[in-house]
Amino acid sequence: MDQQPSNYLNSMTKEQLAYSADKEDSTLLPWNVSQIEDLLNLAFNDLIFQAQLVHREYHDVNKIQLSTLVSVKTGGCSEDCGYCPQAARYHTDVNNEDMLSLEKVVSAAKEAKNQGASRFCMGAAWRGPKQRDITKITEIISAVKRLGLETCATLGMLKPGQAEQLSDAGLDYYNHNLDTAPEFYGEIITTRVYQDRLKTLDSVRTAGMNVCCGGIVGMGESRNARAGLIAQLANLNPYPESVPVNRLVQVKGTPLYGTGELDSFEFIRTIAAARITMPKAMVRLSAGRSEMSEEVQALCFLAGANSIFYGDKLLTTGNPEAERDRIMFRKLGLKSL
Repeated sequence: MDQQPSNYLNSMTKEQLAYSADKEDSTLLPWNVSQIEDLLNLAFNDLIFQAQLVHREYHDVNKIQLSTLVSVKTGGCSEDCGYCPQAARYHTDVNNEDMLSLEKVVSAAKEAKNQGASRFCMGAAWRGPKQRDITKITEIISAVKRLGLETCATLGMLKPGQAEQLSDAGLDYYNHNLDTAPEFYGEIITTRVYQDRLKTLDSVRTAGMNVCCGGIVGMGESRNARAGLIAQLANLNPYPESVPVNRLVQVKGTPLYGTGELDSFEFIRTIAAARITMPKAMVRLSAGRSEMSEEVQALCFLAGANSIFYGDKLLTTGNPEAERDRIMFRKLGLKSL
């Protein structure tokens, strides 16, 4: 009986994996959307098998990186992202709040470290930070860094010189998601263009920081659009060190509330495609995990996810509690990095 995956995997993916592993070789060809869509169209077992092969080559498959995300500035954002309850123009239960004090953020970071997190992520609901915001957030970053945690921040679009200030303060990762494919982007956001996001990512790289960049699936996009998102991420040079894959959390009052729910197997396929095309990256289960069963999460880990947000809350939506995650890890034989 044939125990090998399909011919597509044998003939095509090896060359593309070489591209993903070593982009300094100019003779290697980038992933294109049709190739990634071919991956997503594979029989489920073939796709997961290939993702496992890649995952085992580059990572310890039984180790998961734990991150904690805290909203340091909630609500009042001027953007119109259709999924986001923090947009000021939408009527949700999220209020516009002031930035948290240094003491409150450091206390949250200490608790995260005590719970086993190795990375502390700070999010702010801004289109982009003003200089007075940068002054405050750099002080916070330095204080968290001194605790021995990796630091990550998501603050919106950056102006010239701001990325360098964040880097000088000790920021290890900057998160700025592409959200979706370029062709579908205008259906979700109109207050900024795709190039704005790419420009911020370029400034982060230039400043010497690691990039955390992913997207959201389940916003009504096609499989082709999901392939387009993965292609954009995989062809960044280099691709992100951290790739959060979010499943839309529908919040009443946002334009995407009532969108048809994405099938769980389609979400798992997206995780697998991210793992295959970005073999060295940490692929993170992010928003939407609280709605996933242990069985779905286990399949995501099998497909190559090796990072989660850990704790009881993301920016404004729920997340599985730490004890529930510890129980699940014991069942699966998983350890934290």
